[in-house]
Amino acid sequence: MSTLPAPVAAAKILDHIEPGTDLIVPIANGEPRDVLDAIEAANESLEGVRVHQMHCLHDRPYLHGAYGDRMRHISYFLSHITRAPYAEGHLDYAPANFSEVPLIMAATTRDPIVIAASSPPDRRGYFSLGTSADYVSSMIGRRPFFLEATPHMPRTHGANVIHHSQILGWCESDRELVAVPRVAPKQVEETIAALVAEQIPDRATLQVGIGGIANAILAGLCDHRDLGLHTELLHDGVMDLVDAGVITGIAKEHRRNRAVATFAMGTTDLYRWLDENAAVEMLRVEYVNDPREIAGLSNFVSVNATLEVDLLGQCASESIGTRYFSGSGGQADFARGAMYSPGGKAFIVLPSTTREGASRIVSTLASGAAVTTLKNTVDHVVTEHGIARLRGKTLAQRARALIAIAAPQHRDGLSRQAHERCLLHD
Repeated sequence: MSTLPAPVAAAKILDHIEPGTDLIVPIANGEPRDVLDAIEAANESLEGVRVHQMHCLHDRPYLHGAYGDRMRHISYFLSHITRAPYAEGHLDYAPANFSEVPLIMAATTRDPIVIAASSPPDRRGYFSLGTSADYVSSMIGRRPFFLEATPHMPRTHGANVIHHSQILGWCESDRELVAVPRVAPKQVEETIAALVAEQIPDRATLQVGIGGIANAILAGLCDHRDLGLHTELLHDGVMDLVDAGVITGIAKEHRRNRAVATFAMGTTDLYRWLDENAAVEMLRVEYVNDPREIAGLSNFVSVNATLEVDLLGQCASESIGTRYFSGSGGQADFARGAMYSPGGKAFIVLPSTTREGASRIVSTLASGAAVTTLKNTVDHVVTEHGIARLRGKTLAQRARALIAIAAPQHRDGLSRQAHERCLLHD
């Protein structure tokens, strides 16, 4: 049996970085902060290094163009950290459905190195990627890894463990994970959540995002029985339902009795709960977000938020007009999977108005807005004023249903615009 190599300094990663090296970093808390610190410290020796990552949580000089082309970031989902640097032209954004990110990275990188945060090794020499499986777990054994082990990273089960024989090296760190506090839902979010929760049957399998509406939906499911979980993001609301015996997974056709996710983000309590928790499996995103796999789960319910919906049912979820806000993520993956699931339902949720009072149900999307979920895929749209059921409906039926769930003060204007667009004729 091979012997676990001793940890090295984070700067040892520099021995493996050549001109033009592509570095792949896991999503969110999968970022190895000391390793990236060491790379930035040596920026004068870098040449054409590109860092590929979804949803960055830590601000860094290179994100703002501090080192020019010596080190540049490619984002696959903009975060609050990368939004402004992208708008200023200091980093690049590659749009992609989350399920397809591994394929895109494979096609656009050359012999990449994965640098990732992990748990410390166990007695058999296995590290766990903890809160991440995402696009890097499928690279285990296929691409070189350099790990940064921290005792704060939970050891999770699934397809995200890596043996010491499969890594270039590893270093130690005591940096804590970024904790995301629970978001208390607003009244309008609770109203939307109640409308969705009553549409979810017992024994359904769920995908629910994060935020006030998602938290309120999960809180409203406490009296349900034997729900399943198959979601890209696992957070605190899920933990509550697993502990309460509401999420059991016994009705799932795949990964029965297990809660499935591809990454996790939440409070410190969540990270402690995940540690050695055999009820949870962290699996690669190509599996979790594959619409074909999702379609094989009966009564699949997908819930995702959007920014704006037009009267055709098109959803702009990643940009506000021409200004990019986030990314495609897995919204379309899960909406299409739910479409083909026996008994499946997909919900797009949003408050009917912005904070300034403008309608989020619009005649046409803002000029330049990116369509995240196509009109042909959208199933249900939910605001605090009700549910618009769009699947299989005519354009006129869609327009009427969406106008009916818009804020009352905007309905007349939307109706007039629908007639001007020839969506309505009476």
